[in-house]
Amino acid sequence: MGRLGRSAGFWLVAVLVLWAGGTQAAEKNEMTPLDIPMIGDIEMLKVGDKAPAFTLEDIEGRNFDLAREAPQKVHLLVFWSIFCEPCKAEMPLIQRLYDKYRDKGFEVVAIAMDGEPMKKSIQGLIRQQGYTFRVFIDKLAPDESFVVADPYGVAGTPTLYLVDRTRHIVLAEVGQTPREVLEGAIRRALGLD
Repeated sequence: MGRLGRSAGFWLVAVLVLWAGGTQAAEKNEMTPLDIPMIGDIEMLKVGDKAPAFTLEDIEGRNFDLAREAPQKVHLLVFWSIFCEPCKAEMPLIQRLYDKYRDKGFEVVAIAMDGEPMKKSIQGLIRQQGYTFRVFIDKLAPDESFVVADPYGVAGTPTLYLVDRTRHIVLAEVGQTPREVLEGAIRRALGLD
């Protein structure tokens, strides 16, 4: 069985668990990384690792190539799901940080793990919330693995990777990341601190 065979079943269970059982904790902002369902045998990338290159098309049809765009900006990769309450709780913070630092060379790449059939729902949520950062939907490779999430070792959502202009990971977090931690990492990567 390919990784997706194992991970697709996980994502379905994780989405149902987060939606049904995690909603109350998330509404109270009590969710911890221990509450995030994780795939046990997947190891996420670490600070200092080279971020794998990828090319995706955003939900508006514009291409993005990390290898080509990395030298120009610092990128926050956000792996999320519309069914993930901690993800939705963190998105307003990500939008505020994007608004604050985008003119200084900061870009957000939000990669939904929900699949192409959920595209209209993802677009609706983004429009409803007024998010202006770029949003993508991860695709499946011929071997049924996720094109972006699997090389990054994403085992739960939300997962954040901050990638500097040399394409190295300078922050790797699972679960909601405190504002001061995320903003501090962004400022250092932009050379503002």
